[in-house]
Amino acid sequence: MPDVRTESGRAGLEAMVNDPGGAVIGLDFDGTLSPIVADPSAAWIHPAAPAALIRLAEVVRRIAVVTGRPPGTALALGDTPDGPDLVEVPGLVILGQYGIERWEGGEITSPPPPAGLTTIRAELPGLLAGHEGVTIEDKGRALAVHTRGCPDPDAALEALRGPLAELAAAGGLVVEPGRKVLELRGPGVDKGKALKELLIAERARSVMFVGDDLGDLAAFEAVASVNIPGVRVCSGSAEVTALAEQADVVVDGPDGVVAFLEQLLKSIASREQ
Repeated sequence: MPDVRTESGRAGLEAMVNDPGGAVIGLDFDGTLSPIVADPSAAWIHPAAPAALIRLAEVVRRIAVVTGRPPGTALALGDTPDGPDLVEVPGLVILGQYGIERWEGGEITSPPPPAGLTTIRAELPGLLAGHEGVTIEDKGRALAVHTRGCPDPDAALEALRGPLAELAAAGGLVVEPGRKVLELRGPGVDKGKALKELLIAERARSVMFVGDDLGDLAAFEAVASVNIPGVRVCSGSAEVTALAEQADVVVDGPDGVVAFLEQLLKSIASREQ
């Protein structure tokens, strides 16, 4: 296993290995199960990830993907050319758009989209005019502004941060920052709240969350605050360091995530023999 840097992380990992039937594993999608790419619609899942998750789902209590993506998008990008797909993970739950949408057993449940979103959707293109390379990803109940295609992505992100915050506030939305992206979405939801609610519903005895971006900090905080053993795993990158600073384990991107999951499976199998 990769180096576990904290005593709490070691205790969380040990609890999962010794009692996998009580473990809930939550994972982000982009940057964790799939690579970060210039075109968000091409962020296909790591080809070995579904197979590893399927094997884990057979021994742990629940596998959940907790993502800013709509569940349908995560499922579509969860297809692999030669192996099993994400949808084949037994008992999979997808908590999409930071937990406001839930996919389980082929059905999606969610409340109505934020009331101010229609106005913001109409005004956003005008606000972005003149910013070369900026793209809008419409998630149905949220709008993500990507600057990765700009000549200077970081400068464009900073230039847009204030105007987007004003636009979001006028429509009753909030801005969620990420890796070369600012997302306008409804307030009152985050990955930490979604994860906590899932842990309570599942009566989890241990928890692991794997993420890569600023939106995953709330889930890390949830792992640290619940009264069960937990481990926080960062899918590391040079773009975001805040998550790695709080992680119990840091791995090298989606390749490292898959390798970590496969090693966890081996540790559980060895313990059960």
